[in-house]
Amino acid sequence: GIGPGPFAGMMLADHGARVIRVARVGALDLQGRDVLTRNREVVEIDTKTPEGVAQVRALVKEADGLFEGFRPRVMERMGLGPDVLLADNPKLVYGRMTGWGQEGPLSQAAGHDLNYIAITGALHAIGRRGERPVVPLNLVGDFGGGGMLLVTGILAALLEASRSGQGQVIDVAMVDGTAQLMWMMQGFQQMGTWNAEERESNLLDGAAHFYDTYECADGKYVAVGAIEPQFYAELMTRAEISDPQFAAQHDVTQWPDLKQKLAAVLMTKTRDEWDQIMSGSDACFAPGLTMQEATEYSANIERAVY
Repeated sequence: GIGPGPFAGMMLADHGARVIRVARVGALDLQGRDVLTRNREVVEIDTKTPEGVAQVRALVKEADGLFEGFRPRVMERMGLGPDVLLADNPKLVYGRMTGWGQEGPLSQAAGHDLNYIAITGALHAIGRRGERPVVPLNLVGDFGGGGMLLVTGILAALLEASRSGQGQVIDVAMVDGTAQLMWMMQGFQQMGTWNAEERESNLLDGAAHFYDTYECADGKYVAVGAIEPQFYAELMTRAEISDPQFAAQHDVTQWPDLKQKLAAVLMTKTRDEWDQIMSGSDACFAPGLTMQEATEYSANIERAVY
């Protein structure tokens, strides 16, 4: 109810839906201070009273969908479970957002993003070799595996309801969504082409010299992602690298040496100098911007990203 639910509401509202937020009476209203609650109408309803429950049911009778972020069976105890609301409105799409799912041994346990992604292997996979897993903000569980999956499920169910006239329950768990985000790596691992036991030992987890971050002369960072041979060649050309060892791009045994050599090259200039050299090219190169810098970056300004 703090991260993925409001995020799903933001996504739906930004895409043109009319979203009404039902808030507790007297609750601190973050509207205007929390960007995730933008574009939302707010009504305060005391759902612990019969009158409040009736108000919610009246709203839902006219709605295409509803979603909630409580622990399992909280809505049922309020008299607002899917059986009640789908009886009132058979076309209703009823979205449920939890961490562990509606059922199962963990369903009633508290948790946060970090806990949910931990049991999917996602947390273990992110970080440097020999070090602790890195906390990837709450992007993976809350927003990617949670809010985005909820929006996808709601939109699919709305499409179905528009054709069949039949609503349904969308049960979204951040564990499930994170597992879906990991399917490519899981597939590689099951085919024997991904080392799932040791971080920073695979093509896409920072082991390859051509897919990693590097420090520059000013202490700032750049991101290099030149996987394809033609893009790798562009990187070599623009960085003025002629060392023949770099021709062995996909020789895993040489990656550590090549990473040290590339790090030394990139340390010769500042981040912004490298950005000028690489910008707009096929070198698959980008400056590592701070959140504030990102709002001031010319490409983002031209695209009105923020």
